[in-house]
Amino acid sequence: MKKLIEIIKKDLYRYDGASSPKELLKAYITEVGANYMVWFRITQRFPNILTKMILRRKMIKYGIEIYHTTEIGEGFYIGHFGGIVVNPLVKIGKNCNISHEVTLGVGITGDNRGVPTIGDSVFMGPGAKIFGDIDIGNNVAIGANSIVTKSFGDNITIAGVPAKIVSDRGSFDYINYTQDDLLESSEKKFSDRIKEKEGAITQ
Repeated sequence: MKKLIEIIKKDLYRYDGASSPKELLKAYITEVGANYMVWFRITQRFPNILTKMILRRKMIKYGIEIYHTTEIGEGFYIGHFGGIVVNPLVKIGKNCNISHEVTLGVGITGDNRGVPTIGDSVFMGPGAKIFGDIDIGNNVAIGANSIVTKSFGDNITIAGVPAKIVSDRGSFDYINYTQDDLLESSEKKFSDRIKEKEGAITQ
């Protein structure tokens, strides 16, 4: 139960960047994505008829089709509701952002048959479609309306139809990290921006 509460707190933090009980409650009440993720986590921990029914109702109400069987790391942020579809077998790392009209789906033919695996701190822009047995690395930003059908490494921005690398800047500026996340980071590439964010948090 303690672990469940900690994961929910990490999810809710991503909305307002505050960890007080009042701010976390505010995120749950006012943010559709936060509300959905609380019940997603509860249903994962207690997968009974009642919790599944509540999650199903929210799925229909908000247009977010993410089943409790999906493996999602802590700190998951749903930017806007509507048109989000995630295959139940998809794996998503921690501190990821998903936007409206994003699909993480199954590839059904050839070597691409399967579902995506998404790394940590990945930003998935509005309308992005990610299909097949592919791996998306850590700290990747995926541009709006991109079609992604092949694997990509870490610390890059990809965009287009089909998606290709357009920058080596990555997703760092799109992710609302906690202080603990920043302290744990060992990416030298992001050292300057890590210091900037640490300063902003402590001010």
